[in-house]
This record gives sequence, C-alpha cells and structure tokens, in this order.
Amino acid sequence: MIISASRRTDIPAFYSKWFMNRIRAGYCLVPNPRNMKQVLRVSLQPLDTEAIVFWSKNPAPLLPHLGELDKLGFYYYFQFSLNDYPRPLEPNIPSPNDRIATFKDLSRLIGPLRVVWRYDPIIISNITPFDFHRERFAWIAEELKGATQRVMVSIVDFYQKTERRLSQLEKEEGYSFDRDVLSSDGITSLLKDVADIARKSNIEIFTCAEEKDYSQIGVPPGRCIDERLLARIWSLNLEYKKDPYQRESCLCMVSKDIGINDTCMHGCPYCYSTINYAVAQRRFNEHDPDSPILWGKPEESPEITEEAEAQMRLFRQKDFQQSH
Repeated sequence: MIISASRRTDIPAFYSKWFMNRIRAGYCLVPNPRNMKQVLRVSLQPLDTEAIVFWSKNPAPLLPHLGELDKLGFYYYFQFSLNDYPRPLEPNIPSPNDRIATFKDLSRLIGPLRVVWRYDPIIISNITPFDFHRERFAWIAEELKGATQRVMVSIVDFYQKTERRLSQLEKEEGYSFDRDVLSSDGITSLLKDVADIARKSNIEIFTCAEEKDYSQIGVPPGRCIDERLLARIWSLNLEYKKDPYQRESCLCMVSKDIGINDTCMHGCPYCYSTINYAVAQRRFNEHDPDSPILWGKPEESPEITEEAEAQMRLFRQKDFQQSH
C-alpha cells in the first residue's frame, strides 16, 4: 500500500512528531471522513508500505527525521507546494525565500528526483493576473534549478466550500477572482509559457487533475502519486490502479491517506480540505502526538479494523502476485 501523508492536512509541517511516533509504533488509525466512528487501522510497517508520498508547503520540521525513515527502509518522496502568493492567499506559511531554502536542503538530502515542485493552485485575479504567474514561476524555477526534476501545475477549483472564503477576500481585500479562467485563451497561453520556462530549467512539467489535456502545448497530464516515478527511483514494479476515491480527472495511483480534514494551520482560503479555520485551530490544539489517531478519540471497532486489515492483506497479496 502507498501511504499518502497527506492530501487532507500538512503532516510534515504540523504533525511530524505524531507521524514519527506512528512509524515507530508500526500503525496508525484513520477515521472515515464521512463517519468518524468508523476507524481503519493502517499498517506503517516497512514491509507493508510500498512508499510514502508526503504533501507539504513547509516540510522543514520533518527533515531531521528522514535519516530514521531511511534506516527503517522506507521509500518516500515529496510533493512540495511552492507559490509566491500575497499574504491574504497564504497567510500562515514561511516566506518564499525560507521555503526555497528548505526545498534545496531537502533536495540535497534525498535527491532532486524525490522532491516534486507543485506550482499549485494557479489563481487568476486582478492582484494575481497571468503575468504575475509568469514572473513568479520563472523566478522560482530559476531558484530551484538542479534541485528538482518535475513540477506539477493545476488551476484552482472554485468548490462550494472555498467560494465563501474567496468571496470574503473580494469584499475585504479587493480581490476579483476569474472564475471562468478555464474557458479563456489566457490560461492556455500561460501554461505554454510556464512549460517553456520549466524546460529551460531542465524541469519536466505536468498538469494535476485537469479535465482538459494540454499535451499539445507541452504540459501532459500527470500523476502526483505515480508508480512510474517509484519505478524510476527504486525500480519498484507496481501495477497501475487509479485511485477510485479521487476525482475522475485525477490519475493518481491508489493510496491510503492518513490525514484528517480541518486540521491544517496554514489557513489558505483556497484550500478544499479545511472548511473552517477556527475548527482547524481547535483540533490542532487538541491534537495529541502520542495518540494513534491524528485528531480525536473515536472508538476503535474491532469488526471494522479486522475487516479493513483483511481487505488490505488481500490487496497486497494480489499486487505481489501480479508484480512477480
């Protein structure tokens, strides 16, 4: 099983201590996002974990623990989100220069192929127009030259749960967001330009979960959790299985996410995993790094966990047979 850590929250930035405690314990508990009383026991034993994919805007707190993960035999790589947005859009993250320094440190530790840059999401507004992204992308790409070999780009989705926060920014901060950007020629022109910039920095570029295929301008669809990348790094032979729990346009390999929504403290108003920042603050304060679960104290049901573990064992057995 590939472990996703995590689309739902920034585990490296805020929950590194908890994560390493769970690695040492060999398992964690993950509630069903739609029913917190249903709890899955997820093995974090090296033999049960094909790889770990970390998602983060600031993985600096996890860097001191990477040597321990290496000694235990874990395979892992990072999806590192790095934009340079005005503070209202990314209020609680370190400065771009600090994150670029962290990116380079991480790349030196584990190699550029294992640190994927995410220029994500692309938000078009009166304050962040197309030329803003051309300038910022070019600057970051130049800074990261040699520190990464891949960049994932995606265009912001105006989900109902993010619309309220973005509309509030329009009222309070003077933003005017382009909600029809996908139908404009401007986004195609922008993606073509950033593709040219990426190539000049020897960086492969892919889109993330976009319905439209931009391959003709040099930006093919990609996978953030990518068995091909795992094969390229470690020669792992994993059969591709699309994750059925992600959007149809998401091409990611199936994985198990161990995070919990409404626990991230970055406070980005475009985030789809944090509906209420006040709830996220409360959950962060209630978090126990020694607990088997990232937040909360749900009752673990033996029936649920035993059934889930049986299903996971069957999945691993079939996967092993098909790959040998």
